[in-house]
Amino acid sequence: MRKINRTLISKSISTLVMCSAPLFASAEVVVLKAANIITMDEKNPRAEAIAFDTNTKKITAVGSLKDVSASAPNATVKDLGTTVLMPGFIDPHNHPFLSGITTQAPAFWIAPYVGYKSWADVQAKILKEDKAAPAGVPLIFNGVDKLLQQAPTPTKDVLDKLTPSGRPVLVIDNSGHAVYFNTASIKMLGWKGGKPPANPVGGSFGRNQDGTSNGTANETAAIMAVAGPILPKAIPHLLLSGAEWYAYMASLGITATSEHTYSTGMYKGYLALASVPNSPLRMSVYHMAVDADAGVKATWPDSSMVRKNGIKLWADGTPWLGSVAQSFGYLDNERTRNAEIILGPLGEKGMNYTRLQLDELLDKYSPMGYQMAFHCNGDVGFDVVLDAYEYALNKYNLIGTDHRWRVEHLGAARADQFKRAESLGVTVSLAPFQYIYWGDLLDGTMFKPEYGAQWQRAGDSFKYNIHTTFHNDGSVSPPDTLRNIQHMVTRTTDVGTVHGANQAVTLDQALKASTINGAYQLKRDTEIGSLEVGKYADLVELSADITAINPNEITDKVKVQGTWLGGKKIDTAQFLKEIKAIDPSEHQALGEASLKGVHSH
Repeated sequence: MRKINRTLISKSISTLVMCSAPLFASAEVVVLKAANIITMDEKNPRAEAIAFDTNTKKITAVGSLKDVSASAPNATVKDLGTTVLMPGFIDPHNHPFLSGITTQAPAFWIAPYVGYKSWADVQAKILKEDKAAPAGVPLIFNGVDKLLQQAPTPTKDVLDKLTPSGRPVLVIDNSGHAVYFNTASIKMLGWKGGKPPANPVGGSFGRNQDGTSNGTANETAAIMAVAGPILPKAIPHLLLSGAEWYAYMASLGITATSEHTYSTGMYKGYLALASVPNSPLRMSVYHMAVDADAGVKATWPDSSMVRKNGIKLWADGTPWLGSVAQSFGYLDNERTRNAEIILGPLGEKGMNYTRLQLDELLDKYSPMGYQMAFHCNGDVGFDVVLDAYEYALNKYNLIGTDHRWRVEHLGAARADQFKRAESLGVTVSLAPFQYIYWGDLLDGTMFKPEYGAQWQRAGDSFKYNIHTTFHNDGSVSPPDTLRNIQHMVTRTTDVGTVHGANQAVTLDQALKASTINGAYQLKRDTEIGSLEVGKYADLVELSADITAINPNEITDKVKVQGTWLGGKKIDTAQFLKEIKAIDPSEHQALGEASLKGVHSH
């Protein structure tokens, strides 16, 4: 494991103070004093106080309390005591509406990492909620995982036994690539004779030998056909569910994120979330390339709160179902067989698009000036994406420009691919959760150690100037930035095992991946990501100095105490109250719009 860089500790608190103007009216400037301020500004890494203008919402001074106070002598000074301040955390790849609708009450989150370790736990939960809920009300469960929980495929026959009340039930696979449902759901859908319609393009329905539904649907088009009619009856306030995920992210210190499966049906929803006074997150959206209107310009009244960044594309599928474009196969054992893993290797057969189709998509969107973002897990997929990127970047004279095209997840990436990404100006967002929660299976059960132990090559990625970030990809994992930092520094899984210690990163690198690099990737680094004069006062309050804590104890000893957005201390309870007051009937389209992105993980 690499030795942690303690540069931030060794540097004394800087008294450098930079002000956008020498004096401000007392009603407009607030000074915050903290036990320590980690600025993530390499020119001024530590401070004692920070000042911001409540009108512009931006920082006016950073440095010692004496010098910051001198810059605004009539300012209000708030002493935060033992609190440590940092720039608000940035999760550059998430899915707030989908996550909120499928994990927050009245839906039930049954993933292994939120307490449902086994299939027995899942069965008990479904039985319990079926008994407790009002008669006939559909129930939504999200997070069943065949690998981690050793769950069977929850077909109609399995779910009928778990729902003796006869109510409709929908269970979403943790991968997001499949849904499972019972007989009552089939009746609600109105399928004549219990037989599903013809398979839609890009999706499929599971069928028994007699053509009747077996209670399964795979990939977006089929999933939407099943879940679309059920969700609105199960989730009465879809906007509030999205707001719950916003509040959850804020409770874990996040102040900026993205919607990586945006569609036009979400426009009003994100407008509503951004419009209330206590909105806790800045949002950047990436429109799904499969939408006919993906290239249409979209603007919101306050572009600092919501803006359209780019286009989202998919290279391959998910490692948890074996639908990954990679050069090596899965190990053949009871665990992988029970999970019905495609052993492969699939190579380019695991790609969602042919190279010609990728070129056509990039030809369509590149001239529009959008930032591209590719979902990709396999090493073969990464090669194809980089080939397509190189072709398009050269064709449209973008090599050497500040395009910041992205690639997401990259579980099976090779070190040489990061070097190539650097040469193209491509930035990457890694998915620590894949290693944290699945690492003990990846190494030796799913793959040979030379592949599984190196999954999520964070150490290799930081050898190159590609502005590596960490994301959580809600709802595939909780949006827990501190957990990401701890486990990428210690290279431990959730149970404390080390695999591929050479892929550990320094604490400085992990903090950058969660702050300033995230801002760069979202094209917001002139606004957020570090505490500097002229940037928004987006802050996270921590209970302790993360750089002074044993990395193995970060999640135990460092707690998020609150966040600030634009110099306003966020009240998430008030935020949810504000959203609850909005008429839910105005946002019923959110269910179908969110379901379009369930294949993103």
